[in-house]
Amino acid sequence: MKRLTTLVIAGFIATASLAQDTPSEGDDPLFAAADMADLSEFRWKKRPVLVFADSEDDPAYIEQMELLAAREDELRERDVIVLTDTDPDARAPLRLQMRPRGFMLVLVGKDGGNKLRKPFPWDVREITRSIDKMPMRQREIREEKEAARTR
Repeated sequence: MKRLTTLVIAGFIATASLAQDTPSEGDDPLFAAADMADLSEFRWKKRPVLVFADSEDDPAYIEQMELLAAREDELRERDVIVLTDTDPDARAPLRLQMRPRGFMLVLVGKDGGNKLRKPFPWDVREITRSIDKMPMRQREIREEKEAARTR
């Protein structure tokens, strides 16, 4: 029995050390606060989706965040980062630049240009379809297909 207990404990220790070595989704967060001065740190790397609301209790904000959280994998596949701002009194630089009135969703391309603005929640399927129509995303899809063929 002691031998079995020792074996089980060794298995837990090995599993824990492996878990620490593998990169986690925490290294590349999907959700972050929109507290930066501009979006230049994401240019050519990520597609920011900005979600503005006047409060965290805004029903449209709650619905949008639930929609986004339900399909995180599809957003990660398209290099999306969701930036949120629910404090109009803070007068954050991005809020001043985008000038939302109440709830607003903004999709920004990897080139830094605003691609879409919506005053109501949008389903992830609609967001990803809009992303998939972008020329840069079309090129990414082609490159992924070519890379898969050469393997």
